[in-house]
Amino acid sequence: MPPRPCSSPTRAATSSWPTTPSPSTPAYPRAEIVGRPWAGTLAIGDFEHGLRLHSEALTQPAEAPRRTLCLMRADGTPRPSVVETRSFTADGATGVVVLFHGTRRDEETLNVVTELRLRDADTALWTLDLRTGNLYELFGPSPLGQLLAGESNGLEEILARVHRDDIARLRDAVEASYQGRDFEQRFRMFDQVGDERWLYARARFAGDEPPRLIGIIDDLTEHVQLVRRLADRRRIEAAQGRQVTDLAAKLVSATTVDEVTSLLTEDFVPIFGGSNAGVMLVENGRLKPSPVREDDGGTMPMIEGRDAADTTYPMGAVISDRQPRFFESRAEVLERFPAAQDLLHRTNAQSWATVPIFGDKRVALGVWQVAWAQPHHATPDERALMLTLAGLAGQALQRVSRQQEELELADAIQQRMLPPQIPDFDELESAVRYLPSRAGARVCGDFYDVIKLPDRRVGLLVGDVQGHGVEAAAAMGQIRVAFRAYASNQADPGVVLAETNQLLSETGEIVFATCGYLVLDLDSGEMQAAWAGQPPAIIAGESGFEVWGPETGPPVGVEAEAKYPVTPRRLKSGETLLLCSDGLVESSAVPMDDGLERVGAALQPMAADVNGAATSLADLAPAGRGDDIVILLARMR
Repeated sequence: MPPRPCSSPTRAATSSWPTTPSPSTPAYPRAEIVGRPWAGTLAIGDFEHGLRLHSEALTQPAEAPRRTLCLMRADGTPRPSVVETRSFTADGATGVVVLFHGTRRDEETLNVVTELRLRDADTALWTLDLRTGNLYELFGPSPLGQLLAGESNGLEEILARVHRDDIARLRDAVEASYQGRDFEQRFRMFDQVGDERWLYARARFAGDEPPRLIGIIDDLTEHVQLVRRLADRRRIEAAQGRQVTDLAAKLVSATTVDEVTSLLTEDFVPIFGGSNAGVMLVENGRLKPSPVREDDGGTMPMIEGRDAADTTYPMGAVISDRQPRFFESRAEVLERFPAAQDLLHRTNAQSWATVPIFGDKRVALGVWQVAWAQPHHATPDERALMLTLAGLAGQALQRVSRQQEELELADAIQQRMLPPQIPDFDELESAVRYLPSRAGARVCGDFYDVIKLPDRRVGLLVGDVQGHGVEAAAAMGQIRVAFRAYASNQADPGVVLAETNQLLSETGEIVFATCGYLVLDLDSGEMQAAWAGQPPAIIAGESGFEVWGPETGPPVGVEAEAKYPVTPRRLKSGETLLLCSDGLVESSAVPMDDGLERVGAALQPMAADVNGAATSLADLAPAGRGDDIVILLARMR
C-alpha cells in the first residue's frame, strides 16, 4: 500500500489557488510556496481531495468545506491538518482562502504512540476511498503493507491476490461497505513473494467527504500455523496413544516369550523413532537374546552368555541396580563403560536407551535396549513410556511362564488319562493324535481308545466329555474305563453305549459326553457303529471320500433309559476311516458340514499313509483353538 503519511501538527495558514501568495507556514518557507497550487503541499494521496475542497469552495460559497488532510513539510515529514476552504471576491477577482488548523496535543500523542506500536508489528492501519477505490496506509509504509501490496494502491489489484476460495466473500463485504456498513473479514492472500498469508481486516465506515473505510489489518499467519502445528501434534499423539494401547493389549494377550519380546524389539520401536532394539533375558544368571535371530550380526551375539551381574557393560549395570540408562552419544557410553568399546565397533548406532524388565518384587527378568541411528535425547515422556512398557512386558513374561508350567502339567495329566499306546494288528493300520486346547484350561475331556476284542474284532472309540478342567478329565477317565469293561463282555456296540450311559446316570454326577463307538471285524471289514451325538465319520479312498453319519442317540449321561441304534457298514480294503472330535471339523466360524468337507478333501489324497495323514490333519487345526482335538485313523490293509 503506498504511503499516506501524516504525523505532526502545523499552525493555521492561508493560501490561494493558484498563484496568490500566502504567509509562510511552519511547513513551507514563503519563498517555496508562492506561485504554487496550494494542494501541491499535501501528501500525494490527498492531492485530489485538496482539488475537490477547492472546487466545492467556489461552487458552494455559502458553505466552508473542511476535512483532515496531510500537509507535507519542506523536509518531507508529514503534518496532519484540518483543512478548511472559503471563497472570496476582491477587486473583481474570485479566489479561495485555505485555512490549516493544527491538531491538538492529545491527537499528536495518539499518533506518535500508534506509529511506535505499529513499527515492528504485523499490523497496518489503512483507509479505502470508496469513491476512487484507492487504498492507502494511514501512517506511511509499514513492513506488512509493503509485503502485501508493495506500490499497488488499487483495490482491484490487491483483490486479485486474494485466495480464490475467499475472493467472493471478500468482494461481498467490500460491496456492503459502499452502503455504509462496517467491514470485518478473515481471508487468505498471497503476498509479494507468493507466500500465503492469513489476514484479519476490520474497518469502520466514515461518512465524511469522500466516504471512506478506516481500519486495521493484522497478519495471523504465524498464529494459524501454530494452531495447525498443535492440531497436527495432537493428532500424532492421539494416533500414537491408540498404537500404544493396541500394542499393550497385544502384550496382555501374548502366549509365548517370543511374542512378548518381538513386540518390544519390532512393534514398539517406531513409537520412539528408533532404528532397532533388542531384548536380553536372564536365564540361570546368564544373558540370552530373545527372540533368537540366526542372522543377527549386531552386538547381541557378543553379549549372549555373559554374566548378568557383569556391571562393566550397560546391560549388566541395569540388571544389577534396576536403574535405566540413557546415552545420547557414543562418547557418553565410553566415558561410563570403557569396556563397551568392542561392542561399539559392531554397531552404527549413536544413542541408546536401556531399561530393566521387572517381574514380581522388582526381580530383573531381563533388559530392553532401544537404539537410534543419530544422537537422540529421550524426553521425560519417552522415558516414562519405555519404563511402563517394560513393566507390562515383565508382567506378560511372568504370566507366560506360569501358563507354560500349567500347560505342561495339564498335558501330563491328559496323557495319563489316555492309552499309553494302541495295539497293533496285521490286518489294520491305525494312528491317533491328541491336540490339547490353546486357550484357557488345557485339561479337557476329549478321549480315544483302540480296544482288542475277542473273535478277531477291534473296538474304535472317540468321545468328548462336556467341560474343561480336572473334573472333565476325571469323567473322561471313568467313561473310558467303563467302555473297556462293557466292551469286553458285549459284542453289540449299542448295548455298550447304553450300559455306559446308565452307569453315568446312576452316579448322580452332572456330566455327559458325546461318543462314537464301532466294532470292526478284521476278517470281513464289517463295522457295527453306535453313536451318541458324536460328529459323523469320514471314509476316504482312492476315488474320493464319503461323510458317514451313523444313526445317533443322545449323549451319554443325559437320559438314563436311552437306547442307541446300531448302523452297519463295510470298510473295504484300501479305505481309511477317520473318527474325530468336533474341534477338528467345527468352530464358531466354520459350520460342521463345511468342516467335514474340508477335512475329507484334505484326507483323500493322503489316505494311504495313516501316520502322515494324522500329522497333516493335526496341522489343519486352527491356531489359538479353544477346544482340544482327538484324531483316530484306521485303514484296512
